Amino acid sequence: MRALIVLVAALWGAGAGLLLPRAVHRLSVDAEQPWRADCPGGHPITGAFGGWVGRARCAVVDCARYGPNVVGVAVLTSAVCALLGAATGARPEVAVWLVVAPVAVLLALVDQRVQRLPDVLTLPLAAVTLALLGVAAALPADGGSWTTALLGALALGAGYLFLHRVNPSGMGFGDVKLALGLGAALGWYGWSTLLLGAFAGLAYGSLYGLTLIALRRASRKSAIPLGPFMIGGAFTGVLLGALAAA
Repeated sequence: MRALIVLVAALWGAGAGLLLPRAVHRLSVDAEQPWRADCPGGHPITGAFGGWVGRARCAVVDCARYGPNVVGVAVLTSAVCALLGAATGARPEVAVWLVVAPVAVLLALVDQRVQRLPDVLTLPLAAVTLALLGVAAALPADGGSWTTALLGALALGAGYLFLHRVNPSGMGFGDVKLALGLGAALGWYGWSTLLLGAFAGLAYGSLYGLTLIALRRASRKSAIPLGPFMIGGAFTGVLLGALAAA
């Protein structure tokens, strides 16, 4: 049964990953813009679902490709979903992780490009995660607690809000909004998982920053995108929490 779940999760992740590159390009904009309407060549972006899904390729023949590598994104999303499926197994929350994982990958890619976490993704991610976990909690054989998920969202959001107030130049308000959704996912498996995932995210970001400084590619005042590391930390926590709940 678990092998089938892993296979389905991997295929789901690969399919979802194939749809992300165009959305990554469109959302990789400055804070003053909601999203891009054109390709780098200035041609309007059209296609399925309003031009939001699929490969980042312009319909104009002589226009260059743009956006992240579609194969790389598909492989990354597939691996993330497969690992979540393997760790969670047949428990109902596995469906929640498979729904939110591609959104988390999308957020990480956008933040890595422009150091921005769009509200159009962060706030719905928190709401959808809590709503779907509420459904999972009502089903038999679930592995977590919806109440702790809600409290985890509030706790991690409050923690990041405090850090934002202390050092607003080092941590954007988008990180605070992202923390709500990540806190819900981590809190599902308990407070120890929440603390582990939160600490891992900060540790990953710190290690990355120190590495850049050591390589003289950044200074102590350089800004780095924290979102990918927050998501990586949450991914680590959820994996370990799911394994512990097995």
